[in-house]
Amino acid sequence: MSDHKRNVFLSGHVRKFLVVVEEDAPEIEAALAFAANRVRRTGGMISMLYVIEPGDFQHWLGVKEIQREEAMQKAKAVFRLFRRKLKGAGFEDITVEEVIREGKRADEISKLINEDEDIAIIVLGASVDQSGPGPLISNLMSGGKAGTFPVPISIIPGHLDWEDITSLA
Repeated sequence: MSDHKRNVFLSGHVRKFLVVVEEDAPEIEAALAFAANRVRRTGGMISMLYVIEPGDFQHWLGVKEIQREEAMQKAKAVFRLFRRKLKGAGFEDITVEEVIREGKRADEISKLINEDEDIAIIVLGASVDQSGPGPLISNLMSGGKAGTFPVPISIIPGHLDWEDITSLA
């Protein structure tokens, strides 16, 4: 737990399952399926986070603003895609919030968890690539964050399909 008390089980609070989403990462579907099943079985909601990471052309203000707007549109498209996947899998009744942040992904995840005491768990999909679990999992599970993360992290094998995850969750 972090320095502040997590009140996710007290009256007036809703337990949130945080799923970090991005385009072109098939393992996110596994994380979303797990989170949706856990919400259905235990209550709560899904918080989808999309992080816009800093671009290479930040010293050109006009380019930066265009890139930022394009990234915002991409984030909204990713949210629509995952909402359709939830609906297609029969989870249209699940409450989902969409959060867009700008910065380094691991830093923004930590900041959001510290700002929103209802986030009770982060659900990540492990990369289907044989080179390792993925950069986000590696970043969150090593270095200064290792062993001090303020909420539990569930890592879901990225190769599992919705049916497999439903039987596990």
